[in-house]
Amino acid sequence: MVLLLLSGPPGTAPSCSLIPCENASLIVLCPALQPGFLFALNPTTMISPISTLTESIDAKPVIHILHENSVWIEPLIAHLELNGLPYREWFIDGAELDMSALPPKGVFYNRMSASSHTRDHRFAWEATRGVMAWLESHGRRVINNRRATALEVSKVEQVIALRDHGLTAPHTVAATGVNSFRQAAARWDRPFIVKPNRGGKGTGVTLVRNVRDVDAVANTFGTYTLDGTVVLQEYVKPAEGRVLRLEFIGGRHYYTVSIDTEGGFDLCPSDACQVGTAFCPADGRAKFEVLEHHETEEVERCLAFLSDSGMEVAAMEAAPDAKGQLHFYDVNINTNYNAEAEARLGNARQGMRAIAEFLGGELAKVPFHRHNFASS
Repeated sequence: MVLLLLSGPPGTAPSCSLIPCENASLIVLCPALQPGFLFALNPTTMISPISTLTESIDAKPVIHILHENSVWIEPLIAHLELNGLPYREWFIDGAELDMSALPPKGVFYNRMSASSHTRDHRFAWEATRGVMAWLESHGRRVINNRRATALEVSKVEQVIALRDHGLTAPHTVAATGVNSFRQAAARWDRPFIVKPNRGGKGTGVTLVRNVRDVDAVANTFGTYTLDGTVVLQEYVKPAEGRVLRLEFIGGRHYYTVSIDTEGGFDLCPSDACQVGTAFCPADGRAKFEVLEHHETEEVERCLAFLSDSGMEVAAMEAAPDAKGQLHFYDVNINTNYNAEAEARLGNARQGMRAIAEFLGGELAKVPFHRHNFASS
């Protein structure tokens, strides 16, 4: 009987050691692959995972990145490695969690996306909510916590919370069930936006102009919305055809991005979301432009909203009307940045670099005490 211990720095092949044990054919301890889990093996089966504490009592804290899309975190990992910061990826799709287990030490950065279901990770978000509760119950440092996780996937709750903090949101009606949706739509006398209560990356956002558009949503209602609820929202035509995305990192406004909406409602700024060269609007401006010195009177209210919502790294999207009033319509904790837009400012500000530095600062605050087992 042996215990196989696999360990090593993140991103490297783990080292192995065999330790004799009893009452098992083989036990594999693998913190490098799946922190917090122990796998028991025999020659024919694997029971995965059996919960137990897998980290050494002397394991140093690291940055744990919870996500379900490896492409989106590549720029962050590049900056973590450039800064020599230790990290582990927690790729969460399905999960089995024993709540009596202890989580490893470190800083946990939640980058779970509300659009995970569009990449065949249907229950990734539900699994993440449980993991968040588990981490917080053990006092771990969590960035974008359980409250943020819940708010991210509910447009209804977002609108309520935005208004509670004095921020302007478009007139919004929530409808649960296809019949309620049709009835609510019939009461609108002008074009409106309809979107799933849980979306992400502009998924399902539709400008409704007529009955045919209503029918198109109603006829696919069962697959259009995950939770049976949609929001009907006043369409605020953005001034100059551009909306604003205010980026926040570590409790401060980092910068604002101006985004052209001519190409539709998929406004994901990540380079991985772009096809070919950047979309070129009719006015010759780039689709994404970083506004170097943008300030707005709403920033302090935004910061209060984010703080109360447990969102430390997030983006808030708003449509400015003809009078300059911002109408906030979306909040994202899985925020991405456009490298081309940042490069046009000489890379003086890079979102992922700022996040890496923020995470490094938080990691430095995590207590670490090496135990001495020598006899006195």
